Amino acid sequence: MKIDDVRRSAFAMPLTSPAYPPGPYRFVNREFLIITYRTDREALERVVPEPLTFDEPLVKYEFIRMPDSTGFGDYCETGQVIPVKFNGVEGSYSHAMFLNDGPPILGGRELWGFPKKYANPTLGVVTDTLIGTLDYGPIRVATGTMGYKHKALDLDAVAASLVKPNYLLKIIPHVDGSPRILELVDYRLEDVAVKGAWTGPAALDLRPHALAPVADLPVREIVSATHIVADLTLGLGKVVYDYLKP
Repeated sequence: MKIDDVRRSAFAMPLTSPAYPPGPYRFVNREFLIITYRTDREALERVVPEPLTFDEPLVKYEFIRMPDSTGFGDYCETGQVIPVKFNGVEGSYSHAMFLNDGPPILGGRELWGFPKKYANPTLGVVTDTLIGTLDYGPIRVATGTMGYKHKALDLDAVAASLVKPNYLLKIIPHVDGSPRILELVDYRLEDVAVKGAWTGPAALDLRPHALAPVADLPVREIVSATHIVADLTLGLGKVVYDYLKP
């Protein structure tokens, strides 16, 4: 393969059989369980990177079921998202994510900078309860529960919440182990069609784990819970801050 051929064909690793295809990445019937809780301000201060800021010490613990996603397939994901501000604009910062499918782990880390690690999350309904779980190896790390469709929510308001800015810390190392890319990335959810949204009573249990430290942001109070079903496209985003530039 000639040098020009390499430049022309390179998209992702490996060169001749990329682990994921080019976008756009469309998700159909994407299902969310989002439990918002209050945590310790000092704990958030240790993990939210400047220039992002936050007002209230809130965390959104998300369980997401993705049965139909372009190029990525059928999988489940879970993690913690923190409400933040960047230059005074409200958004969310993805702090930790765990999922059970290789292509979205690789593509999510390489393209956007999603903090994805391999684990085994689930989201489903058992009789009258929507249940989300996270197992890291044989250890149960997180359990979220919500009463199933107790009260419908305003779909326009839910759609507006989904299209706010989302921020990621993208880190790509050099071959010597030093950071070659260290950027704050802004990405958006696009073409969002909310099919249903509900709230209900909820509970969240987080357990300590050395490699899945979700309990480092402890649950002090449950603020709200939302169950959403939507179609959406994952936008590719842009760099809004480069930590390596003077």
